[in-house]
Amino acid sequence: MEVLWESHDPMTVRQVGSCLIDRDLAHTTVMTVLDRLAKKGFVRRQRVGRAWRYRPAESREAYVAELMLTALDQTGDRQAALTRFARSVSGAEAEALRAALQTLSGADRD
Repeated sequence: MEVLWESHDPMTVRQVGSCLIDRDLAHTTVMTVLDRLAKKGFVRRQRVGRAWRYRPAESREAYVAELMLTALDQTGDRQAALTRFARSVSGAEAEALRAALQTLSGADRD
């Protein structure tokens, strides 16, 4: 996913594999993983000539937000989990959260 998120254009299996030079993966392994990611909805693919071109279905930020929401669903007390999370973020991260919440609150009033 990191390789696809870094790219501005959809990529073929060969292009993705060439970006994973530190892993020594077979072409068929990369193809299998991309096929499974497509079936699970994490990537979208489009046929171009004889090759599939893959791109992320969602941005990295959307994916991480979904992970966070899934984690919240695992707790019986969402407020306690959110409070614990808020205590663990840095000052800059807390400011980013405040700004996001203020923006959302302002959008609700419009």
